Amino acid sequence: MGALIQRENEEDRSTSKLSGQAISFFLHTALALGSWLLLMLAGYLLNPPAISQTIILVLSLLVPLAVGYLVTHFRQDEMATAVWLVGLILVLILSLWILDMPTGPNACFQCDATEKLTRTFFSLPKPSGLIDNDGPFFGTWPAAALLGYSIGARLALRRRED
Repeated sequence: MGALIQRENEEDRSTSKLSGQAISFFLHTALALGSWLLLMLAGYLLNPPAISQTIILVLSLLVPLAVGYLVTHFRQDEMATAVWLVGLILVLILSLWILDMPTGPNACFQCDATEKLTRTFFSLPKPSGLIDNDGPFFGTWPAAALLGYSIGARLALRRRED
């Protein structure tokens, strides 16, 4: 009887630990995307003239990196380093959607799969015309933000371990 109660207590502890990790993971994901959205809002309000997509990509990586570093520096949490997976899943889902889109005039006419993705996510050499040329906004920049947050969190955890 005592072994059964002990096993139930262990299961309760592991369940609460798992739910705590899931909540932590989603909170860190929300922080990463929230910091990126604030960056986008600041860019929209300031409206700097002729800012390149490369600079936006770098800022989308660095601002959440700093936020991830600060948050994880003060609250040590291994789950903060795993949010890059959400960015990967986002890019994979969008890639499947984009590859399934038909092409035509003003929509990446006669593009192969690689060109479709490159022109949609990075606008290189020019935008594809797919998803209203918002590929960087919906795919590249949020994924970069999640990756940056994970890198910042890993750097903060590494500093604490030393």
